[in-house]
Amino acid sequence: MKYLLDSNAIIALVMNLDARLVSRAGECDEGDLVTSAIAYAEVAHGSTRGKSPAFDQLQAFVEEVRVLDFDYKAALAYAALPFRRGSYDRLIAAHALSHDIILVTANEADFTDVPGLRVENWTLP
Repeated sequence: MKYLLDSNAIIALVMNLDARLVSRAGECDEGDLVTSAIAYAEVAHGSTRGKSPAFDQLQAFVEEVRVLDFDYKAALAYAALPFRRGSYDRLIAAHALSHDIILVTANEADFTDVPGLRVENWTLP
């Protein structure tokens, strides 16, 4: 595993919303892409309330992309982050840090203050 997909990356991939992102994901080897149980929960919450993607599309996606459990190691990484009001983004960042993998997101600004976090935006040229 090399890359952890943020919520917006999941939605863009499932809905085929960004050709660059889809192309870059397609270049990855099997097992390179994972997501966090936190990011999955965020997208699933919307899906079960009528937002895109449809829940069955999301389920098909996670049959291909592994969902990592948020565990003790991730909780410790979260606890070590500089204080900022809690959010999904902080939990997702901590999860990526705890596995020492790159976070893929289109919302780079949400993560600029997380020390040591490696972030890539695959929607940019």
